[in-house]
This record gives sequence, structure tokens and C-alpha cells, in this order.
Amino acid sequence: MNVAFIGLGIMGRPMALNLHKAGHTVFVHGRRPESMAPLAQAGCTACASAAEAADQADVTFIMVSDTKDVEQVLFSEGGVAHGAKPGSVVVDMSTISPTATRRYAIDLQARGIDMLDAPVSGGDVGAINATLSIMVGGKPEVFERVKPLFEAMGKNIVLVGDNGAGQVAKACNQIVVAVTIEAVAEALTFARKNGVDAGKVRDALMGGFAGSRILEVHGKRMLDNNYQPGFKTKLHQKDMNIVMETAKELGLALPTAALVMQHMNALMGTGDAELDSAAVMKVVERISGVER
Repeated sequence: MNVAFIGLGIMGRPMALNLHKAGHTVFVHGRRPESMAPLAQAGCTACASAAEAADQADVTFIMVSDTKDVEQVLFSEGGVAHGAKPGSVVVDMSTISPTATRRYAIDLQARGIDMLDAPVSGGDVGAINATLSIMVGGKPEVFERVKPLFEAMGKNIVLVGDNGAGQVAKACNQIVVAVTIEAVAEALTFARKNGVDAGKVRDALMGGFAGSRILEVHGKRMLDNNYQPGFKTKLHQKDMNIVMETAKELGLALPTAALVMQHMNALMGTGDAELDSAAVMKVVERISGVER
């Protein structure tokens, strides 16, 4: 199948490469020409604009940072909507506003173009290994058409509901991850303040009902005081901002998510935006008087 891939950052580049490895013809576009070079060397076709890439594709994937970036990629001069043919599909794999996603789907449908929202979880390791979890919103028949392409990039692929439902599921994912990071940070700090070995507490908890992937991975980061990013604070904070903006639209109370959002804001304010979001531990330590 002819596919286009727009957005060739830490996630998009390996995802596009996996589509190429699966035997699809891939047309790529990135804002920086150098981002296209490794893919062109691998056999993909570099394009001068998103419209040019979309013009040659049955399915166009987008993987960029935020809602405003998706809107620009779709509808600005040289954007996907100006190149994609009626009957083609646009798949946005970015993490953006569910409200905006529904609006974009309507605008594209008016042009005869179907849209799926398909945000992912699994980070750059999942992107490289094609083991991403993919949460999809859109029409079932469009999902079935695109599913073989999803299978080249991920393992856990779920059609959640109509347009926007994928973004809602991703927001739910980010709430659970953020709140669990906060819980692990507070628990390990509690252990330290009580004079108990936090590493041994983590080992004990891992074998019980409190055991989780967050306790395993982020708990180790916290113990080691090593916050080299798997998922940067600035990106998690961006996602939590989407959560809180959507909650405001709905009149929905998310008190614990709001607390973690404030801790991420504090990390941003102290220049720690590039650290893994497990660095929420640093905020908990500061307000608890714990020094390392």
C-alpha cells in the first residue's frame, strides 16, 4: 500500500521505518530536511510538503507534538488536506485534544477524506520494536482498512469508539500514568522519611497488589535519581493540559490529576522540562524536606 508519514521525530521516524520494513511504499515529510535523510536512505521517498506526500498515498499518518501542530499539518498551505485524495484516510497518531479531533474529522469528511485518531502508548522503545499500544477512534470499516498498517507498528490495537474516542483513551492513559507516578513518589518518600530502605520497600511492593509497571520502571528511576527521559516532563505536562482543558469543557472534577499537573508545572518552572516525568519525585522530595 502507498502510505505517507508526516512528522519524523523520536516516535515518527521508527514508525515510518517499520511501515517500510513491512513492504509498504512510504512517502515521508518532516519540517527539518535532515529528519527525512535516514528514511530516504532506507528506501522511503522524501517529499517537499505534507500535501505532496499525501497526494501519493492511500493512507496518511501524522505524528507531531500538539493540537496546533496537527491543525497546521492538516489545513495550512501545503498541508495534508490540500493533497489527500477523496476516498483516502488520514490517521492522526499524535496526542491532541479530543474536541479538536472531532472537528478535524468533520472538516476532512466534507472533503471526502476519512479520519482515524490513533494515539499510542509505549514510548520510543515501543515505536522502534513495533510493540506500541494503539487506541483508535473512527468508523469500524475505516479501522479495518487501516488495521494491517497498525499491525506493522503495534501489538495492542483497539478500536475504542467514534472519532475522538482514541484521544479520550490516551488521555485516560496519561491520567493513570501521572497519578501512579505521584503515588510511587509519595510512597518511596514516605519510606525514606521513616528511615526505611526505599529500594527494599519497592521490592516488597512489587510482589503484591501495589505492583505495577510504573513502580517497576519509574520506581527504579526514582531510587537511582536518574531521570534521563523515556517520556519527557514537557510532553507529559502537555498531555495533562489536554486532560484538564477537556475536564473544564465537561465540568468534570479530576482533583488528583490536577495535583500532578501542578507538580509537572513546578518541574517546568525549575528547568526540568527535558527530564523524564518520573522527576515528579523531585517535587515531592522538595516539599517534604528530603535531600539527596
